[in-house]
Amino acid sequence: MAEVINMPRLSDTMEEGTVAKWLKKVGDKIEEGDILAEIETDKATMEFESFNEGTLLYIGIKEGDTAPVDSLLAIIGEKGEDVSGLINNASSDDKEEKQTEAVAEKEEKKEAPKTTATAIPDGVEIVKMPRLSDTMEEGTVATWLKKVGDEVEEGDILAEIETDKATMEFESFYAGTLLYVGINEGETAPVDSVLAVIGPKGTDVDAVLSAGSGSASEDESAPAEAKKAEAPSSNGQESAPIAANDGQRIFASPLAKKIAQDRGINLEDVKGSGDQGRIIKKDIEEYQPKQKAAEKTIPAQEKASSPQTAVAVPINLPVGQEGTEEVKNSQMRKVIAKRLGESKFSAPHYYLTIEVDMDYAKTSREQINGLPDTKVSFNDMVVKACAMALKKHPQVNTSWNNETTRYNQHVHIGVAVAVEDGLLVPVLKFADQMTLTQIGASVKDLAGKARNKKISPAEMEGSTFTVSNLGMFGITEFTSIINQPNSAILSVGAIVQKPVVKNGQIVVGNTMKVTLACDHRTVDGATGAQFLQTLRAYLENPVTMLA
Repeated sequence: MAEVINMPRLSDTMEEGTVAKWLKKVGDKIEEGDILAEIETDKATMEFESFNEGTLLYIGIKEGDTAPVDSLLAIIGEKGEDVSGLINNASSDDKEEKQTEAVAEKEEKKEAPKTTATAIPDGVEIVKMPRLSDTMEEGTVATWLKKVGDEVEEGDILAEIETDKATMEFESFYAGTLLYVGINEGETAPVDSVLAVIGPKGTDVDAVLSAGSGSASEDESAPAEAKKAEAPSSNGQESAPIAANDGQRIFASPLAKKIAQDRGINLEDVKGSGDQGRIIKKDIEEYQPKQKAAEKTIPAQEKASSPQTAVAVPINLPVGQEGTEEVKNSQMRKVIAKRLGESKFSAPHYYLTIEVDMDYAKTSREQINGLPDTKVSFNDMVVKACAMALKKHPQVNTSWNNETTRYNQHVHIGVAVAVEDGLLVPVLKFADQMTLTQIGASVKDLAGKARNKKISPAEMEGSTFTVSNLGMFGITEFTSIINQPNSAILSVGAIVQKPVVKNGQIVVGNTMKVTLACDHRTVDGATGAQFLQTLRAYLENPVTMLA
């Protein structure tokens, strides 16, 4: 069903907004959280995000146009949905509302008694609960980021306000001291309730609050001309005029003034494109200095006599095009996500790391590979050492079954293999009974089948322990997620050369770090540590694996 998006009230004093830029066009797909448009309020230009999903079916306010709060901004719904009824209703409701307001205003002018109220002192601002979404009726102060007595600068974040759709940061459009907090953390209040008071230190807050409550009725009964006359003094932050050298006033939004100040741009040189020549953010961003042209018209004598002035050069920020691509997940990726997610969130993992001296392993491998038709890798040696260590530590070769723990009397070791679409784990059956050369040949055969997508499901089932090796990629240490229903997985890092101490002397050694991830439901810390000690003994003395 289509959703009508109205012009939001993005500040406490906002009565109308100007669409500075649409970031989506009719027909675009909208996700919750996407930025629909940049809306210029009376105080700043802010991004307005969508709280709905669907297709942008209609835009009610074009770029550069200004409309009152709650005017029809856009409609989001299903592609092809008929929204003509919503558009017509919105336009008729708008007409009726304007007529009703006009009649009410006339009656109030006739009937409302004239009341006298104390004026709010200059420089003091009453901040009200803003309407931060188009459907927001009330807001909850989640967190105050400023406390009473703190100095507040324009643009500082005052509080985090929870709306009916999200928790958003609310920034101050005024500078001064936070004199009063009207809504405490965790409290909820309607839109336009007094949120805070900002002004000079020492201001009588009670007088300000009473003046603020009385000024509403006074303003309603006052003629429109009087309101216009009072506007500059009551709120110096709204499009504050700046006096030019020729005596004329320059109107600019606070955001435009801030950007101009940061870039060193003189507002007298900028032509405003907003209402009544008001300078807005876009005018500052598109401003091009004309200093070279001006220099040509200055006589040489004046150049020599005039003092040198530093001209700030606008910062050229990078401009690019954002892009995303939705890629459908393969069945393999879905299975990996499901299995590893279940393992990580159901099995209480803990990790043990040990460093192994690989000097003898390197020498032994060179001797073994020197034999005819023999090829053994360090990974083969790790698999063999794990298989033999599992026989000595059966607690690691187990599976958790809720009511029971299954002790596997056989040793089937899974070897993680990276493939194009993800990760596969071929299984070496009865690895403890295999020789190093048999392990090497089997791993090579199964890894080739896995990469060529010719491995059968039976060749990937039944593991009781898993080995994952990233040493060939230069990774020295990492942790893995347990391959259920195993109780442990070994992460193997790269062999690195570094200074080590042997027999009291510092020499160059070859070391390798291995990390054991254990399921704490079946493998206690001491058991895991003993398994790693046995594993290290085998790897540091490879001859023991040949017995």
